[in-house]
Amino acid sequence: MSSGQRYEISYGKLHVPHYRAYARPLSVAPIPESRFSGRGNQLVALEVDVEVFGDNFLPAYIQGDNSMVVATDSMKNIVLRQALEYGGATLEGYLAHVGRYLFASYPQMQALRVSAREMPFDAVAVPDGTGGFVPSETLFSNNRVDRALAALDFARDEAGDAVLTGHRCGLVGMRLLKVTGSAFTRFVRDAHTTLPERGDRPLYVFMDLAWTYTDPADLLAAGHERYVPAEQVRDLVCATFAEFVSESIQHLVHEMGTRLLVRFPQLASVSFDAQNHTPDPLAVSESDPRQKVYAAPFPAYGNIKLTMRRGESDAEE
Repeated sequence: MSSGQRYEISYGKLHVPHYRAYARPLSVAPIPESRFSGRGNQLVALEVDVEVFGDNFLPAYIQGDNSMVVATDSMKNIVLRQALEYGGATLEGYLAHVGRYLFASYPQMQALRVSAREMPFDAVAVPDGTGGFVPSETLFSNNRVDRALAALDFARDEAGDAVLTGHRCGLVGMRLLKVTGSAFTRFVRDAHTTLPERGDRPLYVFMDLAWTYTDPADLLAAGHERYVPAEQVRDLVCATFAEFVSESIQHLVHEMGTRLLVRFPQLASVSFDAQNHTPDPLAVSESDPRQKVYAAPFPAYGNIKLTMRRGESDAEE
């Protein structure tokens, strides 16, 4: 090995699925933009990744010495077994439980990231016997496209204990199409411009969101007093899209971010990664201009990103 070589290494186990039945229910304070105030957690389905960092494992790479290596199959078994042992109600709490268990089990681990993506199963509406419908307690459907995710980073302090060093929560895969109430006008026009201005257009957005907390203790507190559920984030974003007349996707995501930071003062930042998949107009009814037909757009799409971080003057006192 050359003395001038430097290494950055990690290894782990990816895409470990599990289905947990009858976990602890979640209860949170409602917000005006959402009907969500909790979930029964009769079915929690996740896909989990574990990534371990640190030069303790370098001999396995350069000498074939596996004496410090924790098999990724062992990581998989821990993820699955601790899904049953975890007594909490949130995705992030489960990740914290797994991360601390790994650190307690393997002192050679210097740092790690535990992340998970929701496999969304929503309760199916079934007859209640009186002519109405209620969410089933036992039947769930995997039809929703968007899903919650989270990632927690851990390192060791001087005493060797696990310390949370980073976190990220999010929603990925949102697909929202608004048929009216969006515009795109007054943009730069030159010899390369073929796009017409549209004072009112349908707007089809693919969107991922992420958020962080000012104090991670709010994320992991057992009472969930200041926990921000992905369901409420989703509903607030949808409510904003429905009522806000935007001049662009940039304008829209800024309004969404502003409202999220106002509604949830415990959040430190919100981020958006949005794609423009707006369809192209094809035909308009002569008798009713609201009746229109649109065609699929050209496969290339515009991409808009925004991160909003709370300033010091916005911090809670």
